[in-house]
Amino acid sequence: MDRSSGRAFDELRPVKVIPGYIKSAAGSVLIETGDTRVICTAMVDDKVPPFLKGTGTGWVTAEYSLLPGSTPTRTPREASRGKVTGRTSEIQRLIGRALRAVVDLEALGERTIWLDCDVIQADGGTRTAAITGAFVALYLALRELRNQGVLSRVPITDYVAATSVGIVHGIPVLDLEYGEDSQAEVDMNVVMTGSGKFVEIQGTAERNPFSQGELDELLRLARKGIQDLIARQKEILEDTEDATQAGGGNQEPKEIEGATGPAG
Repeated sequence: MDRSSGRAFDELRPVKVIPGYIKSAAGSVLIETGDTRVICTAMVDDKVPPFLKGTGTGWVTAEYSLLPGSTPTRTPREASRGKVTGRTSEIQRLIGRALRAVVDLEALGERTIWLDCDVIQADGGTRTAAITGAFVALYLALRELRNQGVLSRVPITDYVAATSVGIVHGIPVLDLEYGEDSQAEVDMNVVMTGSGKFVEIQGTAERNPFSQGELDELLRLARKGIQDLIARQKEILEDTEDATQAGGGNQEPKEIEGATGPAG
């Protein structure tokens, strides 16, 4: 099968991440995966949900939305509907679970980190791009709290990133764009840590059931892609740390590109 983008079956879309994209946020990025673009911000709230009050434990949660013009047909703002759709609620919970899996919530203390993921252009894989970008925004916010002396260390236990895989015209492929996703016989989202552990696997046969062998191949592709995404996250965070140490303070956003070749 020839992919419309010209990519190999095991190749990620070009990934671009711009840290420090929103100056008012404690941590932020613009992440682009192909034509999908998501702004992720991390904000600190010195309160926790009622069930955590007095426990000394913090919380990480997320909200997700599609800009009305992010899709070819206008997506109405959910505020105008008066309620969050089931899809949005599912994605918000997914992002929150993925990030909490790699945060030491006790070391965070009684505060909440809010991750807001706003899709400004959608071409498939918005929830996985949101997770990958939100992790970087979260880390930047927690590092700023450490630098301010609020935290003694960055309470992150591992990296986390996500990608999509699927079977399109009988071929397992990595990182589906919208045109592929809409034709996929199997669609799957995979979230993994830097140490290679799974956080979440969401997989559905859209038309034909899939075999154990096909599942194994999809997970192999996902692992390759996520390893590459996490390598990009590490480069970004190391680069911003070096810039802060050199400049002694806040730096202008620096564009960092990567993941343009086969995932490895």
